[in-house]
Amino acid sequence: MGARSGKEYLVRLQQHSPEFWFGGERVDDCTSHPATAGAATEIARLYDLVRDDDHQENALFPSPLSGDLVSAQFLVPTSRDDLVRRRQMHRLWADATYGLMGRTTDFVGSMLTAWYINADFFGPFADNVRAYFEEVRERDLFLTHALIDPPVDRSKPASKQPDPFTYLGVVRETSDGLVVRGAKMFATAAPYADEILVWPFSLKQPTEEERPYAIAFAVPTDTPGLRFIAREPYGQGNPFDRPLASRFDEMDAVAVFDDVLVPWERVFINQDHELVKNIWRVNSNAFTGHQTSIRLLSKLQFAAGVARRATEMVKTDEFPHVRDAMGEITSYIELTRAAILAAEATAQPNAQGVMIPNVTPLYAVRNSGNRWYPRVREILQQILAGGLLYQPASVTAFDSPIASDVERFFRGPNTSAEERIKLFNVACDLAVHSFGSRHELYERLYAGDPTFLRVMTQFVQYDWSEPLRLVDQLLSTYSAGQVLAELQTARLREAVVGDGDG
Repeated sequence: MGARSGKEYLVRLQQHSPEFWFGGERVDDCTSHPATAGAATEIARLYDLVRDDDHQENALFPSPLSGDLVSAQFLVPTSRDDLVRRRQMHRLWADATYGLMGRTTDFVGSMLTAWYINADFFGPFADNVRAYFEEVRERDLFLTHALIDPPVDRSKPASKQPDPFTYLGVVRETSDGLVVRGAKMFATAAPYADEILVWPFSLKQPTEEERPYAIAFAVPTDTPGLRFIAREPYGQGNPFDRPLASRFDEMDAVAVFDDVLVPWERVFINQDHELVKNIWRVNSNAFTGHQTSIRLLSKLQFAAGVARRATEMVKTDEFPHVRDAMGEITSYIELTRAAILAAEATAQPNAQGVMIPNVTPLYAVRNSGNRWYPRVREILQQILAGGLLYQPASVTAFDSPIASDVERFFRGPNTSAEERIKLFNVACDLAVHSFGSRHELYERLYAGDPTFLRVMTQFVQYDWSEPLRLVDQLLSTYSAGQVLAELQTARLREAVVGDGDG
């Protein structure tokens, strides 16, 4: 089949729409519902972008299985040039969504690429992993994933919850596969996904009682018994009043599995604590970190561009404190860019000759971006200030008895009211509205607990050899005995000189 067109993506989604709930409303077609249609259209545009003649060379490559052109998110890199090609594909989608869709399928595609490269890790299910990767690549499927258990009682493990199937676990094994029950969060982009990849993520050490919950698998999002309960949607506004939310609200949802059958060929881990506990050895962070850093770069650049354009429009860009604040954003941009390039330049081949990005600089960005982006949003609030609240409530103001007031009082020094309001509505979506608040929370937490992540990756797992070598190098250049001897020699010399003077 190869890379899909946007139309093919939307047709399949219409035919296989997941069971999705907004409050008490069940959504039967995510491509037409006002809360989800905008983002579905944007995702379809992404599929068309990679097929565009201007982008095919970097965004597609011939499948080693079928020879069809498939997405470069599935390219198994054997050279640094291949890593650059993957970067260009990720950047194409990130720029097209202004970094505002954190779970476009190339994120899970990157994770799945790492699983495929290290499929032997999955033991008896290694061939399932390989086959699934190839199926997703050949059919160009859009994937979501869910890892986290519902926060019912964080003090207790899965087996001690009020209901033993509060957390997703195996009810029974059958000849056809596993029957699973429980819930997972957050299935971001679930209404737009063909399939959901599930595996457990927990900081707690598992016990034998937790075996039923140590599973990993994938199923179609329209599988019987699977439903999604969504948060409040932000995407129902029009593109003038809500220029970002109306197009890029990728949606977050809790995935509920009500005795869902997972076919054996879609099982990747079956009640195996050791595999779940050590899944980090697959090093999927090297590939997902590459993708998320590229997306963050686009998002930071977009925020910086909004800040520059908005301050130019109202002539505050000449103030030193405003320039300093925007300079802070561009510093984050260049540090992110440098980490991406460093990860590629210092990549190393594994035993099979697959080029693995250096995860160390990518970890540094992941552990900084979760602090940088909230700061960027704060900067937008500080430098745009009351201008963020200085917009009419609706585009309908331009077609009303107050239209002349709007044209008179909402203009800029050199711009019309429409131009000014249009730009500041973008800034409001980022800095003030619910859509922007969700993005701040997302950047803080999408990779996990920020404190734990930094402790583990920047301290516990960090390679301290170079910092400690420099300290040891200095300490090796002197000792107490050596210094005392030198002082004694100096005193003797002073004494001899003193005797000579006498």
